[in-house]
Amino acid sequence: MKEIKTAEEFNEIIASDQPVLVKFEADWCPDCKRMDMFIDPIVETYDTYTWYEADRDVIPEIAEKYDVMGIPSLLVFKNGEKHAHLHSANAKSPAQVTEFLDGVKI
Repeated sequence: MKEIKTAEEFNEIIASDQPVLVKFEADWCPDCKRMDMFIDPIVETYDTYTWYEADRDVIPEIAEKYDVMGIPSLLVFKNGEKHAHLHSANAKSPAQVTEFLDGVKI
């Protein structure tokens, strides 16, 4: 996953006409580290998305704008609009993540 480091970069990336998935995380987050242990095969399987990661502490204004209250959170964007959001409470296992991705309609 490519890291998004600025709000400007974030806005440019989500404006894509192709589906984009952004994983919000933070260095200090144990649940984020746990997700990192299982996410790679999911990224490979769901390759219709371009996957990015963003540290919510680096771009807090973006996290706030898109209601990222907990981390890790997965948000799906297309054409600058948020189409789906997997909140941290439901992002604890590979099954929860794949179930979310299977249900995304764009």
